[in-house]
Amino acid sequence: MARLSVLIRPSRMAQPFHLLFTRPFVDIDGVEIPAQWGTMEIPIIAGSHEISVYFRYRGQKSARLGSGRAEFTTDGSSDVLPVSAVLGTRNGSPFRVQVG
Repeated sequence: MARLSVLIRPSRMAQPFHLLFTRPFVDIDGVEIPAQWGTMEIPIIAGSHEISVYFRYRGQKSARLGSGRAEFTTDGSSDVLPVSAVLGTRNGSPFRVQVG
């Protein structure tokens, strides 16, 4: 089994706002995982996967704002696969998600 090391961060300009009022989420193959701003590790099995990263304002239950996604494949041989998800500067900008 491999692990994803997911770094989730807002743009530097909007960082104070997002740290106070929003919360990020990660969706891997349709399974939603509550996340945090910063780095987190997620175990993952070998195979092809789709990852989406988005945020919600605190108190929202179903919105998917700024959603960005990427597809990747892992054979399970690498210990940690790095993922970077950076939210754009402008209001309404999506996350730029890069795997590897």
